[in-house]
Amino acid sequence: MDNKLQELTDKLYNEGLSKGKQEAEALKAAAAKESEQIISEARKEADRILEAARKEAEELRTRVEGDIRMASSQTISAIRQQIENIIITKAVSAGVKQNLEDPELIKTLLVTIAKAFNAADPVPAGLDVVLPASQQKELGAWFEKKAAAVMGEGVSVSFSRQIAGGFRIGPRDGGYMISFAEGDFESILTEYLRPATRKLLFG
Repeated sequence: MDNKLQELTDKLYNEGLSKGKQEAEALKAAAAKESEQIISEARKEADRILEAARKEAEELRTRVEGDIRMASSQTISAIRQQIENIIITKAVSAGVKQNLEDPELIKTLLVTIAKAFNAADPVPAGLDVVLPASQQKELGAWFEKKAAAVMGEGVSVSFSRQIAGGFRIGPRDGGYMISFAEGDFESILTEYLRPATRKLLFG
């Protein structure tokens, strides 16, 4: 009887042990599979994050390089412009200022321009001329004595402190004046010289 009880106990124990081992192996296999899946997903996520980071870094590098190229180009262009302005201003300003302070040149220019206003009209129209106040002494007397003879009747002259050199001229009651003041000549000469100066400096 004891032997049968022992055999039954051993059998139940062995069956329970075998079943427990099987369940443990199944749990171990399931855990291993789940672990592999988690690791695989983690690797995929890590790869996705790395790829996104690489792409963002590449886009940032491209943007930065583009910004640097643009800034460099703008800086070079600005420096070239400044060099052109310095050279042209130095070449033009002194000469224009000196020449437009020459009363004889002003007289010649005024006569030529006044005749051009009335080239086809035997009866010249009246003209208004504005001259620098600084040249009133040199040009005032000439206008009083000779302006009518060389420029036609009806020419009136006034002097202004707002003009440093040169003059303004226009038909009386015409509503406009043509300016040949110092700054205007400088602008004309500067624009004329700029292309040649740029080619000479930068090819």
